[in-house]
Amino acid sequence: MSEGSAELLAGIPRNVAPAHCGWCGRRLENAAAKGRRRRYCGQSCRQRAYERRTAMQRTGLPEDAVVLSDAELAALQDRLFQLRCAAEDVVTAADDGAASDELRRMALELAHSARELERLR
Repeated sequence: MSEGSAELLAGIPRNVAPAHCGWCGRRLENAAAKGRRRRYCGQSCRQRAYERRTAMQRTGLPEDAVVLSDAELAALQDRLFQLRCAAEDVVTAADDGAASDELRRMALELAHSARELERLR
């Protein structure tokens, strides 16, 4: 590695996983500032998380418990099913000898679906 590239990398932490908002799941921008890492994308998400924590404390459920309504659970299961079907479509296309540009398009759609699924709320 040259000196110039070492200088460019000096201020960048290694192996930093992308951070997501603890409430809505949006990707957080990597802040160059020192100090504690951000947990929420904004004040409203921070407030919703606080309200959830205090409500959970009153119910006696563990803090890391996830509570979903029947509708939310069904929607999540539908999204997971769609993701699995898209992955199976890519495998089938590869087995059938699809062109690389077609496989790439399908893989991009699969990645997009997975990215959307990361946002649970």
